[in-house]
Amino acid sequence: MAKKTKQFAIDLLFRALADPTRLRLLNLIADREICVCYFVEILGISQPKISRHLAYLRRAGIAAARRQGRWIHYRLVVPRDAVASSILKETLKHLRERPDMRRDFAKLGTACCKPGEFELPQKAPPPSLVSIAVS
Repeated sequence: MAKKTKQFAIDLLFRALADPTRLRLLNLIADREICVCYFVEILGISQPKISRHLAYLRRAGIAAARRQGRWIHYRLVVPRDAVASSILKETLKHLRERPDMRRDFAKLGTACCKPGEFELPQKAPPPSLVSIAVS
């Protein structure tokens, strides 16, 4: 008996792309894996709110999480569905051209978590690069 392939939920993708905060998050994880604490500092939004948006991106199938000790790192997931992949890549391409998104991205080099605020013993691991080509 052949296994059915689950169709990508394109409606979830469009809903995920309809929120400015989620677009900012996607812009930041387009080329690298990033710890949640970086999002908090760069976006100036509370950790619970960021986590809710990241959970939405995960449900939409365009973000994945990895735990490293107390830290959770997020990265972009390019859908296997050709249409969804094309929409996501084109969206990211246009986001990079926006000055506000460039400012967020520029803050990656200087952002770090505030250990006292989150009761963590040391700084978060720096963002690691991933190889996702967005043309």
